[in-house]
Amino acid sequence: MSTSRVRPLRRVVFAAGSVLTLAALAACTSTAPDAGGAGGAGALEQLQEDGSITVAFNGEEPYSYEDGGDLTGATIALDREIFGELGVESVEGVQTEWNSLIPGLTAGRYDTVSAGMSILPERCSAALFSEPEIMYTTAFLVPEGNPDNLTDMQSAQDAGVKLAVLSGAVESDYADELDIEKIEVGDGQDGLDAVTSGRADALALTGISLRTLAEKTDAPVEVTDSFVAEIDGVPQIGAGAEVFPKGEEELRDAYNEKLAEIVSDKERWLEIVEPFGFTEAEYPVEGLTTEKLCEGDLDALAEELAPELGQDG
Repeated sequence: MSTSRVRPLRRVVFAAGSVLTLAALAACTSTAPDAGGAGGAGALEQLQEDGSITVAFNGEEPYSYEDGGDLTGATIALDREIFGELGVESVEGVQTEWNSLIPGLTAGRYDTVSAGMSILPERCSAALFSEPEIMYTTAFLVPEGNPDNLTDMQSAQDAGVKLAVLSGAVESDYADELDIEKIEVGDGQDGLDAVTSGRADALALTGISLRTLAEKTDAPVEVTDSFVAEIDGVPQIGAGAEVFPKGEEELRDAYNEKLAEIVSDKERWLEIVEPFGFTEAEYPVEGLTTEKLCEGDLDALAEELAPELGQDG
């Protein structure tokens, strides 16, 4: 979803890193983040020895969630593919509140965050992001009939609605930037409950998450068409990625190397994520890199990527 978009979102075109030599890194395992593996082993080597990796997830469908006690979702499927190729057989999960994902990562409670978290400048200062895995658009979950005629963030601003937003998510930042009244919720189900109870007029979240949520409820709600939010006329281009602790560059680079192979083959990428409802609309745009998203100049980025985004410029 993840999160502070203007506080601009940036995407990543993949620079594959070399992982031939793994230096002693702060262990990204679920032990203390500054503890090396056995004999000073690097993080990847330690994970390979353990045979498993622990990832944090927020429980947001269709990114990463539990279904009947089984960990699943598009980002989990990517993790299993990538870490499996890196010699780590098992992916285990720890469900965590959105605002606690990066703090828990920094504290060493898990190895990575697998939640489709948006690549934002302030987050880049706190953690390491892989190259973009999934592109984002925003939508609203609204009462049936869309009584406030919401189509984008400006329409929500003009209508004077109260938005439900995930605590720490980019949609919360959008609301702040546009002075839209908001209430913060812990997850999508809480947001749905806020709308159906009348505590909020709409829930703002990624379009694919809201479509999944709406399909699983009998509540009288609908999802608007997806859109790229604009703040001060600047498209808030968004992409999600795997998140690693600071100091784990070699593990991140190893992940990026395998991720690049997947993203360079659209059919392979679709084969992994399509079962969870993802389409070519979420396929990472060529030329969008984590470095550019971390820099935060969305205006320049939107102009540079206009042809790939199907815009006139």
